[in-house]
Amino acid sequence: MSGFKDIGLSKELIKSIEELGYKTPTPIQKECIPFLLEENKDLIALAQTGTGKTAAFGLPSIQEIDFKLKQVQVIVLCPTRELCIQISKDLISYSKYLKNIKTVPVYGGVSIENQVKSIKKGAQIIVGTPGRTKDLINRKILKLNVVNRVVLDEADEMLSMGFKDDLDFILDKTSKNRQTMLFSATMSKEVLSISKKYMKGAKEITVSKVNSGAKNVEHHIYNVSSKFKYEALKRISDYNPNIYGIVFCRTRRETKDIANKFINEGYNADAIHGDLSQNQRDEVMSRFRDRSLQLLIATDVAARGLDVDDLTHIINYTLPDDPEIYIHRSGRTGRAGKNGISIAITNSRDGRKIKLIENKSQIKFLNKDIPSGKDICSKQLFKLIEKIEKVDVDEKQIEPFLDDIYKKLEWLSREDLIKHFVSAEFNRFLDYYKNSGNINNNGLSKHKEKKFNRESFSNFSINIGRKQGLSPIELISIINRTLKSNEIEIGGIDIRESYTIFEIDSKVKTDLINKIKKTDYNGIDLKIIESKEKIGKKFSKRKKNKTFFSKKKRKKRSDKNFIFRDNVKVKRKKKKNRF
Repeated sequence: MSGFKDIGLSKELIKSIEELGYKTPTPIQKECIPFLLEENKDLIALAQTGTGKTAAFGLPSIQEIDFKLKQVQVIVLCPTRELCIQISKDLISYSKYLKNIKTVPVYGGVSIENQVKSIKKGAQIIVGTPGRTKDLINRKILKLNVVNRVVLDEADEMLSMGFKDDLDFILDKTSKNRQTMLFSATMSKEVLSISKKYMKGAKEITVSKVNSGAKNVEHHIYNVSSKFKYEALKRISDYNPNIYGIVFCRTRRETKDIANKFINEGYNADAIHGDLSQNQRDEVMSRFRDRSLQLLIATDVAARGLDVDDLTHIINYTLPDDPEIYIHRSGRTGRAGKNGISIAITNSRDGRKIKLIENKSQIKFLNKDIPSGKDICSKQLFKLIEKIEKVDVDEKQIEPFLDDIYKKLEWLSREDLIKHFVSAEFNRFLDYYKNSGNINNNGLSKHKEKKFNRESFSNFSINIGRKQGLSPIELISIINRTLKSNEIEIGGIDIRESYTIFEIDSKVKTDLINKIKKTDYNGIDLKIIESKEKIGKKFSKRKKNKTFFSKKKRKKRSDKNFIFRDNVKVKRKKKKNRF
């Protein structure tokens, strides 16, 4: 069985999938399509995202539909809106040359009325999220009397997201004689339980645990201290000017924080997370698919349904706890015969996870060094020169302006003109990375190499504190972004209820005062003033009699009457809010 013609598909379906660029079936398609065309038994298929599952269940489901009936005959259930939309688009593409087939996606986050109208006009296939599908059944809009096939796609994900009750409700309402198809990446206890309850004599098909594209994927590790993770992400992005990929984070908050920092610093990036409306999510996904965005920041759940074949990189900003999830992520690159890179930004505590991933997926991570500022500037300069070299020159369009341009620039020599032009495009990288240090864990950063000298510090007070959710790391990030450098020496930080006192190298105080006015924190315009209170003096008085605390006592450090610096407990004076 070398092609789709050999597995029993109709001429119309073959014509449409050939137009889509499908030439030979994937392993999961070779196994599933002939079985589903010939048998009416249930099917359990274990395969990862990107292995061709939608065509595996979609093509035979379309072929077996009774075109004369305008009633729902197939229901496909999936965990997210994005995946629901993607599956629907695929099924519509497959049935392009079958005039009497209609597929309707149903999902939450948008008005139900349009979906109701579409179903009432007649539809044979419904692709839906469990919650919205259940809602339409309860409203008696979605009638199940002739449904003979139910597909559970990404079953493990639906169950982990808490859709078990909804799935039970839907499956209980459908005919006992239906054919049930369960597609999952893993056979978890929950998946096994639902298969035993609703499936009888099911055939099991398992394809390779590792995504078929994994052979084209290199796996890289960049090991850094936790405080340098965001800096490492920026350097990796800057070192790969043509990067087109997804940055995976663990939580929604982490996703939003990284995306906001990236956007504020001028990177071509955006995020998808649960706080976006459906229209906003669709807009972001659309920009990413047409490559208007280079980097998409997302959680695993939010990225479900995003099917892009030419991603160059997958970046694991946070490693998942489950090795299978890492395999899912990395399988999104290296598709369609192209090469890809899966990156893990790790610290010393991630060693166990790395070993589990390597053992589970039979891959080997390559240790890499975070690019230096010089490496990044060289790479970006080469990109700029290559861009200039390859640009299309339309002489007719620019000819009317050339005389004025020549006169304006005639005082510059050829060499000076090149220097000016390159600097105009390139100064941002030169300024940012001119004093950059080594942030790899296998070397000392310049933060550690410099000797701390408290006498050279100035004390400032800034108008944000605990009430605004400020943390020491966030304050350091604000200062770094404001001054466009991660090499600024910052001393003690004392976060109060609604303002914060901190120490900073006196050499940059004027620059900080001028530039902080253009910065905000979560919508609050930032203001700083010099502080008379000397954190350093209070610290040095207690230095000779420092008290070190056990782990149990450290938990009590929230006492508002004290500050803590390097395990030193220092009583603080009561101060009024200065702003």
